[in-house]
Amino acid sequence: MRLIKVGLGSVNTTVGAFGANVDRALVQVRAMAAEQVTIAVFPEQLVGGYPAEDLVQWQTFVERQWQELLRFADQTRELPLLSAVGVSVLHQGLRFNCAALVGAGRVHGLVPKEKLPTYNVFYEGRTFARGSPGLDVSVHGVPFGDLLFACDFGVVGLEVCEDLWSADGPMRRRSYAGAELICNLSASPFRIGVDSTRRELVSTRAGDHQVTVAYTNQVGANDGLVFDGGGFLCQNGRLVCEVPRFQQTWAAGVVDLDRTVRLRAENTTWRDDRAAWEGTQPTPRLVTVDAPTQRQGLRYPVPPGRSFFLPSGAPTPSPQERYCEDLLDALALGIGDYFEKTKGFRCVGIALSGGRDSLLTLLIAHRWAKRAGVPIETFYMATRYSSDGTKQAAQLIASELGVRFQVLDIDEAFERELAAVKTMLGPDREPTPVTLQNIQARLRAQRMWNWSNASGGLFLQTGNMSEKAVGYTTIGGDLMGALAVIANLPKTVVMHLLEYLHQKHGYQGIAAVTARRAGPELAHNQVGEEELMPFPILDACFHLFAGEKLAPADVLDALGSLFPEVPRERLEGYAQKFVRLFTQSIYKWVQAPISLHVGTLDLDRERALQLPVVTRTEW
Repeated sequence: MRLIKVGLGSVNTTVGAFGANVDRALVQVRAMAAEQVTIAVFPEQLVGGYPAEDLVQWQTFVERQWQELLRFADQTRELPLLSAVGVSVLHQGLRFNCAALVGAGRVHGLVPKEKLPTYNVFYEGRTFARGSPGLDVSVHGVPFGDLLFACDFGVVGLEVCEDLWSADGPMRRRSYAGAELICNLSASPFRIGVDSTRRELVSTRAGDHQVTVAYTNQVGANDGLVFDGGGFLCQNGRLVCEVPRFQQTWAAGVVDLDRTVRLRAENTTWRDDRAAWEGTQPTPRLVTVDAPTQRQGLRYPVPPGRSFFLPSGAPTPSPQERYCEDLLDALALGIGDYFEKTKGFRCVGIALSGGRDSLLTLLIAHRWAKRAGVPIETFYMATRYSSDGTKQAAQLIASELGVRFQVLDIDEAFERELAAVKTMLGPDREPTPVTLQNIQARLRAQRMWNWSNASGGLFLQTGNMSEKAVGYTTIGGDLMGALAVIANLPKTVVMHLLEYLHQKHGYQGIAAVTARRAGPELAHNQVGEEELMPFPILDACFHLFAGEKLAPADVLDALGSLFPEVPRERLEGYAQKFVRLFTQSIYKWVQAPISLHVGTLDLDRERALQLPVVTRTEW
């Protein structure tokens, strides 16, 4: 047997915090060394943080990373293990996103990322250059390019994030060239359901290429991207070890590399494919690594339940619980890291309306703030249109959570602003009903900003994606805030999460809010679904038109399948109304605050869906 212990470190990095990022990894690598780890794998762009975006265009931003990488190497000099570390490097004026192999006080080689994503939330092709098959040069006197590493325990290949996601990635070439262990360094953002996709992907790649894959992911939030961490060690398709998500931690597993090689001999398909490949592409250069690693005392890995044939029997959460907990954990992490990494706030503030959106925002913020010991302040700002029911519901949930709650009347200020608008219009014109609503929303936002300035508070925006998509929001009003927490959650998801949290915690404040029909209370008896359309239909329109990119006529046909109980002429009206409101509202949502990205589609113009503001719909 050729047993090795592979450590997977999930590190919470901050863009530009080079020293702090490396220090976090040093804490983990020392702990791994004490637990007999042979090779430690850390996330993509560990030194510089991810995503650095256009910061890598500053030469010093990249050059400074090399000094920190050398510091990591120096401080791990006496540790009997190797480390794979993510770093940016310069070569001939180009910037490369690399994985570095470090051990015995030296950087033994640098492998650049080959597959640069330029879709959805990624823009790496804008700033980084690509690695390529057969690339073999040196940077800082260190081998750089398409490399494999002959270590004292076996042959190791390195790759970075997207290289794994491409079926034609470098793993195939490197496994055919003799790699027994492939270390993938990732910074893969959270999306709903992505964990199971990653698990299946890592297992599939390890099985397809008959190799052991060590995959580790960055944890934490930077700007609107949330990284859920985690990691997998998978040998030839079989999962060996998994790292917990949503926390900075590490895990390790033992594998027998002789088993990986033996399975290649048994796999005729792999052998045939390798024979067909040989000579068709450049072969990676093999670099000899003269760094001793520890393998003494390792024991054969014991399967769960100590059975090679039976499942472990460990309890697993229901799909609903996993879905809800993942979303809530991701959004809470997004708030917490924004608060802590910016270092500009002392508390959190929410305009609590007694409605569903601000309620869910409060519950998510409380999920993090309670652990972090950060105070939350909530404000109910009433006008003549506010009901006792919403005020009581807001007060009840604030009491149950133990957060500060204040009631502020803005009716007098509303009268003053209304008088000012009438003066500006002159004697022959009157404010529209929508203007009356917007005045109230803007007064609330103005007061929240003033509170934020005076208290050092993080003002959370509370709007959802469905209403944002159709412009059911006010520029300068409820669209305002420093961070939009649920701006990429459809309204139906908001309601589902509230139902789940009520079942789990039993908060009576949730029941008090959800017992009332949803509406902004900016006019008498205002109900959102009556002014827009039923939220399930609205969310379906959003998915079909903005997500699936269907033409309006196709949207209508799909709605007919989804909602056969609704007359077709009514569905046609809904579809036409959605498309009209959506295209007319782009100018609004491009002015919204930074929002947390949790799905494959959102309305952050710098992320998933980039649309021009000035556009026509003749097509």
